[in-house]
Amino acid sequence: MTDAEDEAKGWYDADTATFGDRMTGAREAAGLSQAELGRRMGVKVKTIRAWENDQSEPRANRLQMLAGMLGVSIMWLLTGEGDGLDGPGEREALPEELTDLLAELRRVKVEQARVAEQLGRLEKRLRLALSQGV
Repeated sequence: MTDAEDEAKGWYDADTATFGDRMTGAREAAGLSQAELGRRMGVKVKTIRAWENDQSEPRANRLQMLAGMLGVSIMWLLTGEGDGLDGPGEREALPEELTDLLAELRRVKVEQARVAEQLGRLEKRLRLALSQGV
């Protein structure tokens, strides 16, 4: 199996895709825009964007509503396992250069989310230190 075939096969699995990737794919498959999904869920578009960009995740009650609206299981949204999308249909294999770029983009996206969480923790520690007059 080529790298491109591996990429297509694992598009929504836990090793390749993030929560945001799966949510975006399911939203698009359902034919909903970010604005429409936000309106139906009673949240702002920036909240939908944050979820799709892996900057935050919905709370349990919103996650259940999201899964229902998108026609996928909660487990699939979180882990890529269970009832969800099968991934992209059979397509012509992407050139290796594009496959590599997509993989690197996903790695950077995951790293960005990790760094954003770390920045949030550091900011919280700084605010606490400043409030204590340190």
